Amino acid sequence: MRQRVHLGVINLRLLPADITALQLPTARDPRLTAACRLVLKDLSQPRILTWPAGRVGVGERQSGRLLLAEFGGTCPEWRANARILQAMIELSEGATVTQAAHRCGWATPSAFIDTFTRVMGRTPGSYRR
Repeated sequence: MRQRVHLGVINLRLLPADITALQLPTARDPRLTAACRLVLKDLSQPRILTWPAGRVGVGERQSGRLLLAEFGGTCPEWRANARILQAMIELSEGATVTQAAHRCGWATPSAFIDTFTRVMGRTPGSYRR
């Protein structure tokens, strides 16, 4: 009887993960794909998509239209999702909250904690554990 209670508690605590929420969409347009790769290469830099878009031959307005068409959102929204996803990877690989914050481009750990908590519904420290 006691063992069943423990298994029941464990099963209640193990909620299935929403895998789609953990995926960063990929672009079909090769120019947007290349621009996104440049941003993802170093998330610690506070770059907006117009910086790499210009390097792959896409203007500011066109890159905005491509993002909206392909991802249904703006560059800051896409980049925020990329940063959160990378922070989750960093934390799961053992980085401290401060290390993940800096590697993923937050100016301060407290700004990272606030954003992570709003998006994920839990603190990065609890996610790390």
